[in-house]
Amino acid sequence: MDRADWKEEVRKHFENVRVIEQCQGETLQRFEQFSEFIVETAFEALADELKPRGIRVRFKKVKGQSLSFILSFPGSGEDQFHYTIVLPKNALDFKLRLVVRGRERSKGPLVEEEGDFLPGLLPSAVMKIAKEDLILAVLEKYKDFVYRALTTPK
Repeated sequence: MDRADWKEEVRKHFENVRVIEQCQGETLQRFEQFSEFIVETAFEALADELKPRGIRVRFKKVKGQSLSFILSFPGSGEDQFHYTIVLPKNALDFKLRLVVRGRERSKGPLVEEEGDFLPGLLPSAVMKIAKEDLILAVLEKYKDFVYRALTTPK
């Protein structure tokens, strides 16, 4: 390797770092848009439907990291169900994660499950998801949690 080769390697390295940082910035920007235009509107619509049933709903947003939909059952002071969409740290693409937490009993511990957000959905299709499809995905996880909590022997 001659002197010109190592200088080229240094240049390539810093160009690669720049491209990685640019991709991470674009992914973060897409996550913020997804949160604002799709997730927040879906969560708000679902909250409006649950409110008359006495279910307390709140949202938690960690800028650039996650957005959570949190439910408390009627008469309970404890959070009972969390649906959290997560952008993995240092993500280069828009492959999101899902963390679901829930209490099977009102004073029980939170049980956590983690997996892919909408398995089978390509990262390129995330921004095209309809608000209604996201609401149905949240409801599916919520119903599964409630049914398991009601039918699990204690």
